Amino acid sequence: MTDEKRDEGAPAPANDSVAPVETGAAAGLAPGGDPLEEAKAEIGRLKDQLLRALAETENVRRRAAREREDAQRYAASNFARDMLAVADNLGRALQHIPVEQLETDPALKTLYDGVAATERQLQAAFERHNIKRIEPLGEKFDSNLHQAMFEVPGTGQPAGTIVQVLQPGYVMHDRLLRAAMVGVAKAEPAAARPNGEGSQPGSRIDTVV
Repeated sequence: MTDEKRDEGAPAPANDSVAPVETGAAAGLAPGGDPLEEAKAEIGRLKDQLLRALAETENVRRRAAREREDAQRYAASNFARDMLAVADNLGRALQHIPVEQLETDPALKTLYDGVAATERQLQAAFERHNIKRIEPLGEKFDSNLHQAMFEVPGTGQPAGTIVQVLQPGYVMHDRLLRAAMVGVAKAEPAAARPNGEGSQPGSRIDTVV
């Protein structure tokens, strides 16, 4: 009886065991991971994202600057393209005035001089705005600048050489406003060969644009 009461009132014996400290996965870290290494990896990932964002921002800035520059350089391209017809008509007017009558007809000579002066002023205005005329007579055909309308046989020129300019072309800076309409030399037919082969393939100029 006395022993039971003494046992009930006695303090609980001390517990020498210590609660385990959470480590590894229980603490939110990868099992066996090094916190320092994980921090370095996170820093590297964030640095990579920052560099990518900076590169994308620089690309956007350069693209916007290039588009702004193009808009300034080619702002008058539509107006210039419309003025090409005026230049063409002035040139045709000069070509159709009989040169032999200029010395005998003062009025015609005055008209001719006026049209020629206007045509020169228009071409000078084109030059000031970096609009240049393409006169490719005698040059090699270039599909980027010329539009072949027909082929001319028997010219004695190499195939693809421009032998006639129907309408001059124009470029503004490095952009084509209008291709020059031209006629090109046709490849001469090769002499008949024993095997029946004709001219070399690829010697014909494609006039389809």
